[in-house]
Amino acid sequence: MLRTSFRSLWLPSLATLGFLAVTWPVWQWLWFEWMSNEYYSHGLLIPPVAAFLAFQRFRRDQGLADRTGQGSIYGIAVLGILLAIYLYYLQQRAYYLAAFAAIGMIAGLTWAIGGTKVIKQLAFPIGYLALMVPLPFVDRITLPLALFTGYCSGSIVQLLGMDITIVGNSISLPNADLIVGAQCSGVNSLITLLALLVLVAYLLDGSIGSRAALVLLAIPLALLGNIIRVATLLFVARSWGADAAFTYYHDYSGILFFAAVLLLIIPITRVLQFGQLRADVI
Repeated sequence: MLRTSFRSLWLPSLATLGFLAVTWPVWQWLWFEWMSNEYYSHGLLIPPVAAFLAFQRFRRDQGLADRTGQGSIYGIAVLGILLAIYLYYLQQRAYYLAAFAAIGMIAGLTWAIGGTKVIKQLAFPIGYLALMVPLPFVDRITLPLALFTGYCSGSIVQLLGMDITIVGNSISLPNADLIVGAQCSGVNSLITLLALLVLVAYLLDGSIGSRAALVLLAIPLALLGNIIRVATLLFVARSWGADAAFTYYHDYSGILFFAAVLLLIIPITRVLQFGQLRADVI
């Protein structure tokens, strides 16, 4: 009885403490990024969501809890390999790669302690953690997206009769000169919407094709919503001046248009023939 209790309770607890001690530098880096990187401020919510999904798996399938302690040697091997990779990237200060390796270590620990059945059931909650890791190349796509957004938004208002001139990401109105910068690129909405739609695709009952289509729709939905937002911002700037557009309208409109995009998810899931919430995960 004591040995069974150790394997099912104390072993996972000790392994978790050891994992947190080893990966603490990465968690510190992640926290700093979540607090300072506007593109990944949603990352703070990913671990609690993943933990909740894992908890629900255990609550729905009591057999998973019973299997804790019935580990796999393959998991131990994977854990050892990923630990070496993690330490290497940590020493190189490649924190985002070390963070991915740490997520792999979670999978290795789960496999090593719980066995194949448990790791299969917890594959999504663990994999979902990858969306909390800030990617260094995100900044590189903000300028191209800002140029694309500026051109599309400017073209829309030109078609509606507004007299403007578009040069790169600069838009000249009769009463103001505007720059479509990184904040108007839509990257923030794109990354956040992608994380949300991945979760929705997992929670709803649907085919693999429907789930893939829903996740891929994050790109056009985020871009279209941002283009329309910037186009309306140009109208505000033309009518009430640049100060009104950027002092009042700019920040609040981002929230409103993102909420509008979220409302579109409901009819989109119906078109893609999604069913109800999956009973096995909630």
